[in-house]
Amino acid sequence: MSDAIKHECGIGHIRLLKPLEFYKKKYGSSFYGINKMYLLMEKQHNRGQDGAGFASIKLDVEPGKRFISRIRSTEKQPIQDVFSKINERINQELKSDSSLHENIEKLKSKVPYLAEVLLGHVRYGTFGGNSVENVHPFLRQNNWKHRNLILAGNFNMTNSNELFNSLIELGQHPKEYTDTVIIMEKIGHFLDDAVRKMYKDFKKEGLNKQECSSLISEKIDIFKILKKASKRWDGGYVIGGLLGHGDSFVMRDPNGIRPAFYYKDDEVVVVASERPAIQTAFNVNKSNIIELKPGNAIVIKNSGKVKIKSVIKASAKKSCSFERIYFSRGNDASIYQERKDLGKLIMPRVLNEIDFNIKNTVFSYIPNTAETSFYGMIESVEEYLNSRKSEEIIGKKGLSEDKIKEILSIRPRIEKIAVKDVKLRTFITEDDSRDDLVEHVYDITYGIVKKKDTLVIIDDSIVRGTTLKKSILKMLDRLDPKKIIIVSSAPQIRYPDCYGIDMANLESLIAFNAALELLKDHDKTSLIKEVYENCKSELELEDSKMENKVKAIYDPFTVDEISDKITDLLSSHLEKRDVKIIFQTIENLHKACPTSTGDWYFTGNYPTPGGNRVVNTAFVNFYEGNKKRAY
Repeated sequence: MSDAIKHECGIGHIRLLKPLEFYKKKYGSSFYGINKMYLLMEKQHNRGQDGAGFASIKLDVEPGKRFISRIRSTEKQPIQDVFSKINERINQELKSDSSLHENIEKLKSKVPYLAEVLLGHVRYGTFGGNSVENVHPFLRQNNWKHRNLILAGNFNMTNSNELFNSLIELGQHPKEYTDTVIIMEKIGHFLDDAVRKMYKDFKKEGLNKQECSSLISEKIDIFKILKKASKRWDGGYVIGGLLGHGDSFVMRDPNGIRPAFYYKDDEVVVVASERPAIQTAFNVNKSNIIELKPGNAIVIKNSGKVKIKSVIKASAKKSCSFERIYFSRGNDASIYQERKDLGKLIMPRVLNEIDFNIKNTVFSYIPNTAETSFYGMIESVEEYLNSRKSEEIIGKKGLSEDKIKEILSIRPRIEKIAVKDVKLRTFITEDDSRDDLVEHVYDITYGIVKKKDTLVIIDDSIVRGTTLKKSILKMLDRLDPKKIIIVSSAPQIRYPDCYGIDMANLESLIAFNAALELLKDHDKTSLIKEVYENCKSELELEDSKMENKVKAIYDPFTVDEISDKITDLLSSHLEKRDVKIIFQTIENLHKACPTSTGDWYFTGNYPTPGGNRVVNTAFVNFYEGNKKRAY
């Protein structure tokens, strides 16, 4: 992706089902769970760069002994930082008492983080700041074990303001206005309420306080608590939680917007945001890893019993297609194939654009995440060439051997045109200096492209177009090709995302700016105010009755007209160069990614009522010059 946009967060939950001695004997280490969590988080590192956190709960700990541990980091390599500190602490304890190596119970008692219930999180900040206080897992503490709550998730709520006010109505005073704190306090409220009711009932049966506490831990219904807490949630989410006595859960939103997968055997239960992370960390077959259904929660009791059932009635499944295009690691077999298909399906348009002149076309990709789509694009070129070669050879009799060799020798010209300078990329942080430095983020390969060549570059998506305009096109221009074609494997991004990706406004999207310019060109700028008034009127309705009124901005123009205007906006500084930007179609997106039909950032068809409120609010903010977030 040429533009840096925020990634999805990722979670990892591990529940060890055997005593720690089992893992020591079978795998040679009492730290089996910690080691696996490190792998699980690293294999999801693509989902989070701003921070990482880890929390654990020890089972069957005597009163007076610490049973909850948590560590978080916002260092440049946060996962490495978290686990290096964990290892440092473990090694300190082992050096101070050599007997801990063999006495597992003593080791567990003395060493923090060594536990049976583990929760990890990798974060890419979207809502709230990037200080360590904003890093998951969050902790809600209490002296009663079953009222301790640890929470981490991959989510954004569209109605955080409504949920925040609902807490105030309950008499609470939330310490922060972030959706994580709001959700944690919402679950915490119904957890406290359930505990109070159970305590009251058990007291009526004549049980003492200690007996009540033990029974509450055993009998508490996590599904019921989640059902009550999530009643008014609107957003995309996968939320994982631990209770102090050892119960744990992971819950997925009813539209399946955010991904979640789990694996279970008689030794361990694992839940993660990505299937390949589980495959790699635990060396298990893809067929044994199951997708958590939308609206469902997986609950693991402190006894180790696992149950999965619906918490919220599932709606139409709208899994995020951006997961398939960009966010998830490409080593998942189905994601890999889908990305190849995205490249294949757009290739016919590219062939038309180059007038089928393969001989004088150089194919490449920027950035590395577009490599898989590039493979699909090249496969499509090769299929076209093979067909053309067959027609030439079969259709012409008496061809000489040299002529046949000449025909067979034609193949796509594949080159590595640009390589990202990672050190420079990480150095660029301030907006004031960004424009001057961003031009040099990539190192270019000279001497390959000739003046008669067309240069075709595939990107996975074009969001703002900033890096494309200020870096990539300038860089490609130095190669002096006849023509530059930029291919986006994703359709035009026209609308904000409010379910995880940090695209909270409209004016930063190049497609939106292109539509505004077209309105000016066609003397239709009055439509802008009309849409503004319609959005304001719409915001007075209930969310369930609201519609996306921003679609009207794009309605007067074809997809190709908007693509051409995007080309003008991003290449106007290249006076002598012929540039064309081609976008994937919505139809081909769904052909390539048939099981992930969430496409609201492309089409404006939001899967929840809150999405329509967000997009209408975003347009009102744009029109009024208000820079605040739309959710």
